[in-house]
Amino acid sequence: MENERQSWILTLRNRLTSPPSRRLPVSDLRPAAVLVPLYVDAGELWTVLTQRTDDLPSHRGQIAFAGGGRELKEDPWGAALRESHEEIGLDPKVVLKLGELDEQESPAGFRVIPCVGVIPHNLKFQPNAAEIAEVFSLPLTAFANPRLVEERDVLVNGVRRTLLIYHIGNRQIWGLTARVLQNLLVRLGLESEEEN
Repeated sequence: MENERQSWILTLRNRLTSPPSRRLPVSDLRPAAVLVPLYVDAGELWTVLTQRTDDLPSHRGQIAFAGGGRELKEDPWGAALRESHEEIGLDPKVVLKLGELDEQESPAGFRVIPCVGVIPHNLKFQPNAAEIAEVFSLPLTAFANPRLVEERDVLVNGVRRTLLIYHIGNRQIWGLTARVLQNLLVRLGLESEEEN
């Protein structure tokens, strides 16, 4: 059992490091990071997401990974783990670092590095009620189902963009979170690069 666990962890780590994740060109966007937590349960790979509260100043009610802006001299992992602890009560010591995904630009003015880590499958979270309405898990295979993915043209701040939207149950996962998930699926071999 332990050998199987080490095997999938090594496989994921290799897929996340080769080729190296892409970084955006230098800009004045604010550096940020999110934690993309993964665990295996019942033979499937799962991730943990949050739904933000409806009374936040930005991104109200949106589904997102725990994370936020980096503090001065803080690296991406430091920010992702600190924010995950603040938002959902995740103890940084239980996270096994796997690697990073491609840096993503947010219309809110951030450049976000997604940090992928393994967590124990039976963790209980303690969401910060001021920021997080709900913490929930979804299997990655749900995102790999092409019938649950929509591409929609929208205007964001006067700029036409194509929005990727995952429809999972009664949830819509879009924007930066959807792009991070899509990049993760490509890295793990669950979606082909051409579908990007």
